[in-house]
Amino acid sequence: MLPPERRLPAVRALVDDGAYFVLHAPRQVGKTTALQTLARALVQEGRYAAVLLSMEVGAAFHHDVGAAERAILASWRSTAEARLPPELQPPPWPDAVAGARVGSALACWARACPRHLVVFLDEIDALRDETLLSVLRQLRSEHSNRPHDFPASLALVGLRDVRDYKIASGGSDRLHTSSPFNVKADSLTMRDFTEGEVAELLTQHTDDTGQRFTPEALATVFALTCGQPWMVNALARQLTETLVPDRAQTITEVDVRRAKEVLIARNDTHLDSLAERLWEPRVRAVIGPMLAGEMLGDVPADDRQFVIDLGLVRRSDEGGLVIANPIYREVLPRALAQGPQDSLPRIPATWLDARGELDAARLRDAFLAFWRQHGNALLRAAPYAEVAAQLVMMAFLHRVVNGRGTLDREYAIGTGRMDLCLRYGASTLGIELKVWRQGQRDPVPAGLAQLDAYLAGLGLTHGWLVVFDQRDGLAPIEERTSCEDAVTPGGRGVWLIRG
Repeated sequence: MLPPERRLPAVRALVDDGAYFVLHAPRQVGKTTALQTLARALVQEGRYAAVLLSMEVGAAFHHDVGAAERAILASWRSTAEARLPPELQPPPWPDAVAGARVGSALACWARACPRHLVVFLDEIDALRDETLLSVLRQLRSEHSNRPHDFPASLALVGLRDVRDYKIASGGSDRLHTSSPFNVKADSLTMRDFTEGEVAELLTQHTDDTGQRFTPEALATVFALTCGQPWMVNALARQLTETLVPDRAQTITEVDVRRAKEVLIARNDTHLDSLAERLWEPRVRAVIGPMLAGEMLGDVPADDRQFVIDLGLVRRSDEGGLVIANPIYREVLPRALAQGPQDSLPRIPATWLDARGELDAARLRDAFLAFWRQHGNALLRAAPYAEVAAQLVMMAFLHRVVNGRGTLDREYAIGTGRMDLCLRYGASTLGIELKVWRQGQRDPVPAGLAQLDAYLAGLGLTHGWLVVFDQRDGLAPIEERTSCEDAVTPGGRGVWLIRG
């Protein structure tokens, strides 16, 4: 554990100032754990009655405010009885009409409590429509009665800032303003772990059990996760409980990379929920161009911020958007390629030699035959039209590695390409994918220069440049698919595949 005050340094000051505020951050970054720990500390200090209360049970009643309030208040009572000493627990909830029950309950609790009441309302953005608006208006209406007749300090905790809370009123799916909660003093977010904090957490495991991590393993855990708390803990759990359970065995960088592959293949709940977001229009508007290496164009700032708030992307040190961490960078295109992958016909493994090793020439011939026969049909199965060809090729290469190798990806806004690194046994293959769209120049010259740098980074002297031609008026795929030899500016050999 890390001290919650370190990750939420401003929260204690806001509580002491009697502020109402918003804390928003992506799922599984530790909001609930940190606030529960902070609430316990505030209670133990003897000054506050502090508790984290969930709003999630009200989510089933978007249009029935009264039913939502009853469910929420029942949940609050159960939580308060479990986490607070008897003298700080709420009295019986007062009778109130629908649409006033939450405010009346908090007012009654604040008056009866011998200490100032502090509440952190978790999962607030699980509510929608009339229920959400009613709760926000009740909190705003009673705000001026604090600290004796309403909570002294209150936080709304969720994925998004207030203006992105979803509503149906007025034909909009967002509030677009902090009203009807315009009493907030601040809107905070929760950062990921730093590299030093990742090392600190893993060192705590070493102190407890004696099991060590090599310096390279510590660095790789951070490099793969960029400090995303759920990923750090998931990797550590996989390493220490499954892959390397022997406490006398030191955990190495190789172990960490094996754990990453297991997590991605297993597609745990957190990763699965991220993948589900890819079909939301606001997410697709950002992720699609990023996968294609294109500019975001006229994507609204609110939509860009929405995808950042979900934790899918982050702003790089240079200011542009990038996928939040290397594991997410693997998960997102894999999820999108699953449809084409499930649609693949049976493909004989003709790319293996007699020893079962990968033969690059055989793989090239197998892909050309596959693309000529199935490319056109499989393009229609890909969910993102702007990267359909890339997703189909990735689906094919996943069939190639089939649990015996790895396929890593690199892509970024404005690069106009996607790079793939296929590792199978002793073989490593560097591939660059580009799309030739209507009105553009032939991307081959730029592709050869870009591939040159990519192969240099991999320490390879030969690679593939695959150009998917999507201009109008072309011959059918089976007729125009071809392969020829080419050379990069640095003298590296290339198979130039046009499809």
